[in-house]
Amino acid sequence: MKEERVEIGELTPAELKRRLERGERPLILDVREPEEVALARFPGAVHIAMGDVPSRLSELDPDRETVVVCHHGIRSAHVAMYLARLGFECVSNLSGGIDAWSAVDPDVPRY
Repeated sequence: MKEERVEIGELTPAELKRRLERGERPLILDVREPEEVALARFPGAVHIAMGDVPSRLSELDPDRETVVVCHHGIRSAHVAMYLARLGFECVSNLSGGIDAWSAVDPDVPRY
C-alpha cells in the first residue's frame, strides 16, 4: 500500500515574526518537553509535548492555521506531517525551531 503524500508549509522565523507583527494569529504549537519550555518560552504558544499530541488532538482545531515549533525544527516537522495526514488543512513547521527564533526575538534565550 502506497503512503499518502502530504505537504506542510515551512516558515522562517523572520516570516513568522512579520506575520505576527501584522496581527496574524496562527496557533503556535510548541511540541518541546516541559523542561525545554522552562528554558525558553515561545511567546503565546500552546504547549503540548510531542508524545502527548495524539491524546490531546481534541484541543487543536484542524481548521485553524497551526505553526508547529520545537528546538531545531525536526520534531515539529514530524508533528506537522502527522497533523496534515489527519486532515489539518493549514499546518506549517517553523524552520530552525526556537533556536532560530531566538535570532529574531532577543527575549527568547538560546539553549
